[in-house]
Amino acid sequence: MSSAPHPAGHGRLLTGVAWALLLLGLWLWGKDITAGPGGLSAPTTGDVAAVGRPLGVPLPPARPPMEPAVPESLAVPSLGITAPVAPRGLDGAGAIDPPPYQEAHTVGWFGGGAKPGTDGAALFVGHVDTETKPAVFYGLSSARPGERVEVTRTDGSVAEFTIDDVRVFARHEFDPKKAYGQRQPGRAELRLITCGGTFDRAAGVYTANVVVSAYLTGGRAAPGA
Repeated sequence: MSSAPHPAGHGRLLTGVAWALLLLGLWLWGKDITAGPGGLSAPTTGDVAAVGRPLGVPLPPARPPMEPAVPESLAVPSLGITAPVAPRGLDGAGAIDPPPYQEAHTVGWFGGGAKPGTDGAALFVGHVDTETKPAVFYGLSSARPGERVEVTRTDGSVAEFTIDDVRVFARHEFDPKKAYGQRQPGRAELRLITCGGTFDRAAGVYTANVVVSAYLTGGRAAPGA
């Protein structure tokens, strides 16, 4: 992703995220969002590269899925991210409708997919920057395997995930099934998605998307449960 916000025309963030999420809408026509082959694609080439999972990073075992509940807030402690979550649907073009610019520090959750902590891959999207300053997922490309993602849910419970993969998908190599599909059947997973690569001023979009993958490794029950 770019190192600083760009003073480009209004609407660039929406198009930068939407080009990949449009593919999600098209994919939903023929495949359930929690299905799909295991594993992600090989590292991309060109102006972006995959961070992936470094060799030798120990990861904890997955825990069984939790009871369903809607997400309320999301935190990535290692990146200093703490943000409210708002359910989002698909817009008229078939893309996930991200939070508006006025809510650039809010994370959008695709309400038509899995709830975080349940069997399947829960999808979260956030802006990388605005026209004047960083937004909620500005540092997302710095995430590393082994770091935690915590999702507080509306029932008061907390689903705790461990990052196991970080990828940067170039526009011309993006595969929605590999990016969004559940990697291991029966496992609770999530994806954090934002713009990446560089900003193409001529096209008005970013050249890539950052996709952080994580799986459920812990959880705290709601108080009094």
